[in-house]
Amino acid sequence: MISSDDRDQFLEDTDQYRRELIAHCYKMVGSLHEAEDIVQETLLRAWRKQESFEGRSSMRTWLYRIATNQCLTVLGSRQRRVLPSGLLGPGQDPDVPMAPTSEDRLWLDPLPESVLVPAGGEDPADVVAARSSLRLALVASLQHLAPRQRAVLILRESLGYPASEVAEMLEMSVPAVRSALQRARARIGDIAPATDEVVEPDSPEARAILNRYMDAFERADVEAMNELLRSDAKLEFVPSEVWFQGKVTCVGHLRGRVMTEPGLYRMLPTIANGQPAAAAYYRPTTDDDFAAFAIAVLTVDRQHIRALTVFAEPELVTRFGFPRTQPA
Repeated sequence: MISSDDRDQFLEDTDQYRRELIAHCYKMVGSLHEAEDIVQETLLRAWRKQESFEGRSSMRTWLYRIATNQCLTVLGSRQRRVLPSGLLGPGQDPDVPMAPTSEDRLWLDPLPESVLVPAGGEDPADVVAARSSLRLALVASLQHLAPRQRAVLILRESLGYPASEVAEMLEMSVPAVRSALQRARARIGDIAPATDEVVEPDSPEARAILNRYMDAFERADVEAMNELLRSDAKLEFVPSEVWFQGKVTCVGHLRGRVMTEPGLYRMLPTIANGQPAAAAYYRPTTDDDFAAFAIAVLTVDRQHIRALTVFAEPELVTRFGFPRTQPA
């Protein structure tokens, strides 16, 4: 019989891996909520099977094995999660509204920085490394891979497990692992965006761009936004299938449909997927309080916004640690 001391020791042994397991499962399934559920189920299964854990691998590897196979089970029963740009080509008419689609789609979620960095802090080098594998465009690209190819690519290249261990974890042969990795690399090479210089979200350049973005939105300063966007900038709005590419079209849409009057939005800075982001609040009139509206994730270089992805889900704002409302 397992004693309370055994249980406490188990919780202590496994809790140190919880955050990285959530990040891993998020890359696999594209949803923070699902990732947290999978990790909870992983720890429950590990607790029930701990007597069968014979120490042939590390505790960390054992947990990754359980978690990855749980992800594969979930992915086998549903469609993949996407961003609008993964469905159709960009819209050409800036006057078309980015209205929620009537299709029953699963959308990619943004990931709060709190998943990567505990309240007590973490080694900055480890944080930078974790962020690099969780950039929004990369996670979106991973969702286009077949689930088992996705698992092999993440385990081999993000986590550095040798092919022999991956084969054991996924109950595959080593040649099958190598073949899946080769196919995954080729597919990612076709669909992943070009890798520009990565700008850390807490760098002075990224903070300056985020501050200018928030100020422009709050003041409905479309010209300031025009200066911020790169010529090939992309604008996406989840859960709409409509998206735009190119500064002229993006600014035209913002001018006519979104940034129509000063004082309608309030923005608070945050970090999502290792990128600068803002918690957005909206009020229909200047007599109302601000209500949680969206998490906006910015992809930036050192001078401009390359992509703006707006996740219009009020619950996400609270998941990022912000209140549901803001006083006027």
